[in-house]
Amino acid sequence: MTTTSEPPRDRTAARRTGSTAVASGKTTPGGEPPARTTGGPPDTAVLAPPAGTLTAGRALTGYLREQATAFLRGLGLRSEREGQADALLRGSARRIAAVLHTYAPLTEPGWAEALRGELGWLTSTLGREPQHTGRLARLLEALRRLSTAGVPESVLAEVEGGGTGSGPLALGAARAAALLERQLTLARTRAHSAALQAVGSSRFHGLADSMAVLASEVPLTGRAADPAPAVLPPLAAQAYQRLCDAADALPLGRAALPYNAEAVQASLGAELTADLQDAPWHQVRILLRLARYAAEVPGVEPYGDDRLVEAAQVLGRHREAAESAAAVAAAARTPRIAPATAYALGVLHADQRHEVEAARFAFSRLWQGLPPAPEGDRPLPGPRG
Repeated sequence: MTTTSEPPRDRTAARRTGSTAVASGKTTPGGEPPARTTGGPPDTAVLAPPAGTLTAGRALTGYLREQATAFLRGLGLRSEREGQADALLRGSARRIAAVLHTYAPLTEPGWAEALRGELGWLTSTLGREPQHTGRLARLLEALRRLSTAGVPESVLAEVEGGGTGSGPLALGAARAAALLERQLTLARTRAHSAALQAVGSSRFHGLADSMAVLASEVPLTGRAADPAPAVLPPLAAQAYQRLCDAADALPLGRAALPYNAEAVQASLGAELTADLQDAPWHQVRILLRLARYAAEVPGVEPYGDDRLVEAAQVLGRHREAAESAAAVAAAARTPRIAPATAYALGVLHADQRHEVEAARFAFSRLWQGLPPAPEGDRPLPGPRG
């Protein structure tokens, strides 16, 4: 297996991207973001770079300022459109935390680590409610699809009209749906209460204050004064290399089969749980996000172009199916449920695990079948073998 981890070779395009960002009106009247540099020799912190050169500090500060501004905009929207505002808060918080992680050598370690921890707390807290909402809708739709597959129209009309339908799956689907709706609605309500409590806490207000400061000041190290093309692409390449290493370590050969019976069986056994099977795939999804966000900083060419976006969508579906299957397994452990309900939940669990395998199959084909790098300057993932 070979992976491509070299930084983009075309520095002209990188400089052009960064210069556009600096010239877009996002700088101070003095011509650069109001960032302070620390942690390096005194002469490094005060010497200005050559005229016309985009420094790593300018590029990073400009990006962080954009995301901090988006965070504050979402905060202002929350009283009017809570769902949209929370999505904006989560998106900007994820990007800031990811970029601080990838470009850690450019910022003060203590400041960046503390801010990343607070951003992780917020995204986790605000993300639970929409996850439960989407999971419930997904499972109810899957139950309906499974229970009505191959059922004549006359029977469907009877079920929709309040009849009992026919077959063990049709009999248990309604009770299974009621059980899942009760459990996931309760989880969603608790998540909503936790989000409201978090947003009203002093911890959140402290984070909002940090975002307001981040919009105007970023604590940088002396290395941030170096030219962006010399500093940012190698750090982004390291993030991409970590993604390649983790993806190539996955059992892609087995996932390339459209049906992996061993994985489905293991998800039901005690020796190898579904969590242990799914964890490496979830880790690749996180690393893929880090690589994509790292490439959004001016002065860095993106890796993989739109194909990494497609891969991220596939792994997003993988996570949704895996967590939905876990929710079904938890519901099936409810004491004293009827046999028909247990049967319906078992069918639903198998369906979601098949969705997991389908996502792995799609990712395997995408990752292993990518063409070689074109005659341009963007290093795309080469064929995996």
